[in-house]
Amino acid sequence: MERSIDIPAAPRAVFDYASSLDNLPSWQSGIASAKMTSSGPMSIGSTALVVRELMGQRIEAPLEVIAYEPPRRLQLHSEVSGVRADAILEVEPDDSGGSRVTFAMEIRGSMLTAFMESMIASAAEGDIGSSLERLKTALAGEAQP
Repeated sequence: MERSIDIPAAPRAVFDYASSLDNLPSWQSGIASAKMTSSGPMSIGSTALVVRELMGQRIEAPLEVIAYEPPRRLQLHSEVSGVRADAILEVEPDDSGGSRVTFAMEIRGSMLTAFMESMIASAAEGDIGSSLERLKTALAGEAQP
């Protein structure tokens, strides 16, 4: 699942806002809270715990940073109850000085949870589009002149 949106804010401002765990609940749909569980600044190998509301349930999901390339790319990996999820956020400059933001998720179940894959993917797909719209709204104050 992948969606993109144009945001009239500089790539660095978009990446900094979107990659901050403090801001995650304000723009990513379904996130109730997020906190670092490793020490130091965010980097490859950093870990966090996210509480997510999904299909009427609260799920604690541990995250690991797989790629961290400011101000361009962030990739997170999580596994909960046999369901693996990878999220990728990419930010590229556009021709107007703003940003083209792409948010993608890949969800895979184990043999025991594979039957849930399409149901979870369907719920997540709707969240991606609304999350990007919320990100755009949150960054409206960072718009280019």
